[in-house]
Parts: sequence; structure tokens; C-alpha cells
Amino acid sequence: QVQLVESGGGLVQPGGSLRLSCAASGFTLDGHAIGWFRQAPGKEREGVSCISPRDGSTSYADSVKGRFTISRDNAKNTVYLQMNSLKPEDTAVYYCAADRVFFRLCVLSRSRYDYWGQGTQVTVSS
Repeated sequence: QVQLVESGGGLVQPGGSLRLSCAASGFTLDGHAIGWFRQAPGKEREGVSCISPRDGSTSYADSVKGRFTISRDNAKNTVYLQMNSLKPEDTAVYYCAADRVFFRLCVLSRSRYDYWGQGTQVTVSS
């Protein structure tokens, strides 16, 4: 059974940092595109960042470019999202997701992803 488990969320002041982790079981992340999405109250779930297999190319939403960094550690079967210079508008539940198709480039579209974690809350507030 495939499970993705996010961790690392919490309450942080504006300008602060958090690192989210997405750990997989029953599924090897290596070879698959992985995405991070977020959903704020009353809003649609939106793509934040994704990382492709093989070349490790990345993509970011304009709202987080230069502040967030996605990375993967295949040995730990984990993908990370380093979030710096956090703003109140980054407040949301953050989800990781995996594309079950091998070696496909990542895109920031929910429909591309087959497996989802339960989410972790990130709150940016003073």
C-alpha cells in the first residue's frame, strides 16, 4: 500500500523558515515526479513546486520562486521542500504527491499525480 507522509509543518513568524518532508512507504520515489501542493481555506489546491526524475529538474509557482527549494534524497526515499522568507499568504495545508508513471517530467497540475499525502499545516503569523 502506497503511503506518503508529510511532516515539518508548524507555526512560524513572517520571514521565518520551515522544511517540509515527504516520506514514502510502499513506493519508491526515485524514478517518479513528485509535487508539492497547498490549499488555503476557501481556495483551490495549487501547485507549489515539483521535481522530475532522472535529471532532477524543478518547477516552481511564481509566488514561491526564489524562496522555496525542492530536493530529493533517494537513499531516504524522501522529498523535501525548504521554505524561506515565509509570508502570511503562504499559510495553507501542504501536500506532497507522486506520479505513478515512471520517468515523466513533473508539472504543477493536480491531475498528473496519483498518490497523495494527508497534508501538513503551515501557518505564517506574528
